[in-house]
Amino acid sequence: MDPSPRRIGSSRGIGAKMAEAEESRAGGAAKPLFAGLSDVSISEDIPVEGEITVPVGSHSPDEDYSTLDEPVKDTIMRDLKAVGKKFVHVMYPKKSSALLRDWDLWGPLVLCVSLALMLQGGSADSKEDGGPQFAEVFVIIWFGAVVITLNSKLLGGTISFFQSLCVLGYCVLPLTVAMLVCRLVLLASSGTVSFIVRLVVVMAMFGWSTLASTAFLADSQPPNRKALVVYPIFLFYFVISWMILTFTHQ
Repeated sequence: MDPSPRRIGSSRGIGAKMAEAEESRAGGAAKPLFAGLSDVSISEDIPVEGEITVPVGSHSPDEDYSTLDEPVKDTIMRDLKAVGKKFVHVMYPKKSSALLRDWDLWGPLVLCVSLALMLQGGSADSKEDGGPQFAEVFVIIWFGAVVITLNSKLLGGTISFFQSLCVLGYCVLPLTVAMLVCRLVLLASSGTVSFIVRLVVVMAMFGWSTLASTAFLADSQPPNRKALVVYPIFLFYFVISWMILTFTHQ
């Protein structure tokens, strides 16, 4: 028996409602991300202009500077200026990271050789020389600096091995000046007054070297172990000062 027109119409109405419901659900799921901008329109008469720039980090001239193509003279002068600046830092000691940041061993090598040459008493065959030999002074200075550096690292120091050697070597500068003054005083006279003058000069430069080295190395040590680091430095410069004071030129 054929279905009545009423049933057919009702089934068509139900199917239309279901289709509308599915369309509404689909439309609700596909909402745009920036729905609020859908009403904004740009007139065709207004030109849209501009440019896109990508920010690039600024480079300093030193980062792009290469020393491979520079003349040898410029390289030598640049290194000499760096060594001279470190000498100034030692002569006017203050808390600074210049010696630690731009460390080198050229200055300590020059100071060590100069001090060893001035302390050399005479020829190796001479038994009546008035001072140690070149190799003795050279070994004492570098071996002492290495021992102090290892002690600092074992106690928890935060600076590198060569940074510590750099500071200890550059701080020999006041004692090198003291040795030069003592040589000049010995050339003038060798009596009691000469000894007193040399004693005052050596003691002053000894204190200067100790204070300068501790000023650069103090912040790199744990607060509760600074005394254990300063004591070997004190002994290191004391031994060098004693060699300078007891030097007698024959």
